[in-house]
Amino acid sequence: MRKILIAAATAAALAPCAALATDGYFSHGYGMKAKGMAGASTALTHDAFGGATNPATMAFAGDRWDLGVDWFSPHREASRTGSGPAGIDGTSESGENSFFIPEFAYNHMIRPDMALGVTVYGNGGMNTTYPGGEITGAAGTTTCNNFQTGGVGTPAASYNLLCGNGKLGVDLSQLIIAPTVAWKFSPDHSVGLSPLFGYQRFEAEGLQAFRGFSSDPNNVTNNGYDTATGWGARIGYFGRLTSEISVGAAYSTKIAMSKFDKYRGLFAEQGGFDMPSNWSVGAAWRPANAWLVAVDYRRINYNEVSSVGSPSANVLNCNNPGLPGTDPSACLGGSNGAGFGWQNVSVRKIGVEYAVDPSLTLRAGFGRSDNPIRSEDVTFNILAPGVVQDHYTLGATYALDKESELTGAFMYAKKNSVSGQSLFAQFGLPPTTTETISMYEYSLGVAYARKY
Repeated sequence: MRKILIAAATAAALAPCAALATDGYFSHGYGMKAKGMAGASTALTHDAFGGATNPATMAFAGDRWDLGVDWFSPHREASRTGSGPAGIDGTSESGENSFFIPEFAYNHMIRPDMALGVTVYGNGGMNTTYPGGEITGAAGTTTCNNFQTGGVGTPAASYNLLCGNGKLGVDLSQLIIAPTVAWKFSPDHSVGLSPLFGYQRFEAEGLQAFRGFSSDPNNVTNNGYDTATGWGARIGYFGRLTSEISVGAAYSTKIAMSKFDKYRGLFAEQGGFDMPSNWSVGAAWRPANAWLVAVDYRRINYNEVSSVGSPSANVLNCNNPGLPGTDPSACLGGSNGAGFGWQNVSVRKIGVEYAVDPSLTLRAGFGRSDNPIRSEDVTFNILAPGVVQDHYTLGATYALDKESELTGAFMYAKKNSVSGQSLFAQFGLPPTTTETISMYEYSLGVAYARKY
């Protein structure tokens, strides 16, 4: 047990390096076997990652631990056209597109009908780093100078895409530790509970032009990393209806987080950034001994978190000088402050597994997520272009012996783009001022598991 706790602590320490963005900013799957099947896992019991998906499945997972790492490579691009004499057109690609994300899970049957375990996993994906300097010209010749002056900034000869100084971007990482208890209340049915401890880390750079729209201008940008913690819970049910068919369902509450004090002038509700509630249902069918087909439906409630779901156009209602509104609560950081405008998303997943022989199992999957970002919210989402929808996966497990196995998984999320009228058009720029954000992704991971 001591070694297991050390491994969990190591995974927890590394997880803040994560940067995921497939189902919005949730991962497409948790556990390498699930990732090989596009994340379809609510009705499967083949590893110890039930704390991240469906706690009830741990009652059927047996004694085991899983440890892996996933290389994740997101590619983000943003551009603006049509600003005319305002002179703020530009194009930029986000750097830092290679991340290594650890995963860890442990399960132990304390008696034949009850399991205890822990799952350590990550979310994130609002990670962008644009180099800056995309908007150029002598000081005083671009519209960006007006935003800098009004925003208590410093006029310069060049700006990033959001009229700030230097690099532009945000870095959000989320770690969840889920201790789990699962109980078989009959031979083929179980329930489970996972208290969820959340930890998150955030930094923003290059948002100097936003200071003039904030209730707290000194806590908008370039304040280094800040952290927050909080608690929630996930409950689940799993049932084997027949020897060929199983079903599952799970619900995770919103994880209520402490506030990002260093960014209380950026995020709504004075720095609030909770983790949204979500739920899933799934079914698995084994038409033959060698074949398994699993399907999942998942709902993620992004718009219940104000800093994520509130419309970005709320900033126009701010009562700061130069804005048409009269509502101080609508300024950035206020109780009705602007957010990224993300909508709730539905995610549909299908995965297939084929056992070639007792040592080798192959997997494939396809998942489709709704796009959380509307065209009217593109400007703010230059910072967080989580617009991919379709992802394709492959995976395999090779049994080294009766107790240990290696699993690998590959994912490709094809490029998707969203365009819309720039929010800058509401400040006197031509209505043709348009922005486009784009994204595509790869991931490749490997995990080792041992049964005992």
